[in-house]
Amino acid sequence: MTPLPDYFCPADGTRVPGGSLDWCCPACRGPLDLDFAPTPGPLKSLGGRVNSLWRYAECLPLAAPTTSLGEGRTPLVSLTDGVAAKLDFLMPTLSFKDRGAVLLAELALQLRPRQVVADSSGNAGTAIAAYCARAALPCTVYVPEGTSAKKLEQIEAHGARLRVVEGDREATAHAAREAADEAGVFYASHVFNPYFLHGTKTYVHELWEDLGGRLPDALVVPVGNGTLLLGAALAVAELHAAGLIDRRPALYAVQAAAVAPLAHAWEQGADDLVGVTPAAPTFAEGIAIPRPPRARQILRAVRESGGAFLTVTEDQIRHAQSDLASRGLYVESTGVACWAAVRAGALPQPRPRPGEGMPAAVVPLCGAGLKTGPARA
Repeated sequence: MTPLPDYFCPADGTRVPGGSLDWCCPACRGPLDLDFAPTPGPLKSLGGRVNSLWRYAECLPLAAPTTSLGEGRTPLVSLTDGVAAKLDFLMPTLSFKDRGAVLLAELALQLRPRQVVADSSGNAGTAIAAYCARAALPCTVYVPEGTSAKKLEQIEAHGARLRVVEGDREATAHAAREAADEAGVFYASHVFNPYFLHGTKTYVHELWEDLGGRLPDALVVPVGNGTLLLGAALAVAELHAAGLIDRRPALYAVQAAAVAPLAHAWEQGADDLVGVTPAAPTFAEGIAIPRPPRARQILRAVRESGGAFLTVTEDQIRHAQSDLASRGLYVESTGVACWAAVRAGALPQPRPRPGEGMPAAVVPLCGAGLKTGPARA
């Protein structure tokens, strides 16, 4: 078994051994990063490899998976001239969260806890439940009241114990973290555990491969806790450091205007959250996070990329979901936020780049519409 890399705290540098069940920095209780800086292989080395995200094995902190469900390698399709969509709702559990969940389940298999605990507004919970079922690991998923009944059904179908918490998403996270502090518990947190980010980064590795060793000018990403955006930033840094891309795309982070703490901090020119953003109803429930723990990292990643934060209204989300459905793509309301931003003209006018099939911007369609149904006024 390959030794596990150590963790470190990006805020104060505290180090945690790689085989530990500690889920946060023991000094500041903040999220951890992984002391892991891989070198991706050249494009020509990928031929003939397994057709899943594990084809990027040299970039992943775990090898030889036993829990894979074939996740990754989702299609890239054109939406308009210059804009393409990556169909990450075509995953085993119907959301992009499978990219990170498989890494967490694989890690848990090595650590052998007595219990796996996760908290989620739905999609991460369904993904963790599925991969724990695949790995025959006992799993409990905490969700807030009001979570989509279809997501609850999916979590329970995979055999996970369901704990519905009275209150909002933050109350749910608090309950799960209390359970995670118990001995022998592995906290499969898509926010605090950096292995999740090393799974989501494969989204960009796939784009790079599918676009012939290039990346678009802009990556437009929905942001609540920022797991897809931070994974994208990891992949871009890896590809650039290896000399496999000569320029970095701008990262555009999209939030629902109803719950937009990061966009507010961005507007204020702040390096961290400013004030308290109250929870508010929004169709984009999956990104309605008032206080994301990795806020500083998210803001820094967008700033260093030359991108920006964008917000979309409830009407824009609703119309974007209908528009995508009319194009044959039925996506849950959270997953259409980026397309809503593009339709609203929030990006610089995208223009096709030289080369057949090369978009100027790519948006992810992160979850299937069947998980939540249509957004209704």
